[in-house]
Amino acid sequence: MLVGAIVTVSCSRPSAPVTLRFVVPEPEVSAWVTLIKQFEATHDGISIELANLHPTNPVEANDSDSVKAAYVPTLTQAADDDAAVFDLVYLDVIWLPEFVEEGWLIELSGYFPPREELEDSFLRSEVINGYYEDRLYRIPFRTDVGVLYYRKDLLEQVNERPPETFEDLIRISNTLQEQGVPWGYLWQGRQTEAIAAMFIEVLHGFGGFWIRDDEVGLNQEAAIQAVEFLRDTIRTGISPPGVTTYEESVTREIFRSGDAVFMRNWPDVWADANLPTSPVRGRIGVRAMVHSATVEHGGAAKGGWGFGVAHNTAHPEEAVKAIQFFTSAAAQRQFTLDYGAVPSQRSLFFDPAIVSRYNHYPQLLNILDRSWVSRPRIPQYSEASCILRRYLHDALKDTYTSRDAMNLAAAETRQLLATGISTCRP
Repeated sequence: MLVGAIVTVSCSRPSAPVTLRFVVPEPEVSAWVTLIKQFEATHDGISIELANLHPTNPVEANDSDSVKAAYVPTLTQAADDDAAVFDLVYLDVIWLPEFVEEGWLIELSGYFPPREELEDSFLRSEVINGYYEDRLYRIPFRTDVGVLYYRKDLLEQVNERPPETFEDLIRISNTLQEQGVPWGYLWQGRQTEAIAAMFIEVLHGFGGFWIRDDEVGLNQEAAIQAVEFLRDTIRTGISPPGVTTYEESVTREIFRSGDAVFMRNWPDVWADANLPTSPVRGRIGVRAMVHSATVEHGGAAKGGWGFGVAHNTAHPEEAVKAIQFFTSAAAQRQFTLDYGAVPSQRSLFFDPAIVSRYNHYPQLLNILDRSWVSRPRIPQYSEASCILRRYLHDALKDTYTSRDAMNLAAAETRQLLATGISTCRP
């Protein structure tokens, strides 16, 4: 269900014959208003109505599931339905297979250059995730990837380099906790999509996988090791006992206050942690998640948002023009400087104005190029994620052993892939 009401923020001119509509998360609205005004100033005859979420809970306003819930009812309407539809679809990367299988998106291959040319401009991981069964449905706007934050000053204090392995992370955490730092490692353990994104990075670090083609890897030994690692961080006090209730915002605040050595989170934390009032300003670094000694490099959960065109829009040509404008390097540069999101245009990682503000971009680009890991690209992703979240959370709360929880999760996931049916709903 859609959380809260839809509040319309209109930047349109009354005389415009074509009005395009789409939804963004509430925190992005002000940055989008600026871009919309720029678009309308250069595209006579096209205006844009931005319908944004405004639930009473600010966390929900930025939640991917809430944005999705705004789109789905209009996407199920017929193309000639008199009710208002959304012409552009601002897509979380994990929705694409479901939306394509449901027939909700127009194929964009005829409107944009071939894949090789797109990869000359955009990050390769973003281009790959815009295709489904070799057809293009999504053009990238802003990218995202999970990263491990660390306190550079604390590591220097004990003559340590940034950790490479799980053992390094544990050792350094213990050392600094003995010197008075409250927590070693913060992560997201609440039973939401946050726990799934966090877990695939740890899982990759142990050499495991979630779903690969039709194979499920949740009950393999690597998955058991990944769950045990997380359980051990709680048992030994490296992570807070309440970490199983934490989402990104809670871990961000604890880390920003200076009370932890390491934290798994998304790149948007960087701007907040480097505000003039932040106790950790200028003292943090980023890298991909750590890994076991037998794995070459850590994993970083792929996130990101891009644009598709709704199948029932009356204005596909105008919608494509809007996508071309918004996903351009100039528009992404403006959005990055206004909002702080990470762009998907590769050239912007070397833009002087952006790099002067975000000097970690070289490390971030390396993570985006080398370490990204996709969540399963299947139409039943929501149900598969629900299954993993439930059993993983139960294991972390000691309701099941790690092995029992992952055996149950694997069996239910296989049933989902075989039948398309699951009783688990996010």
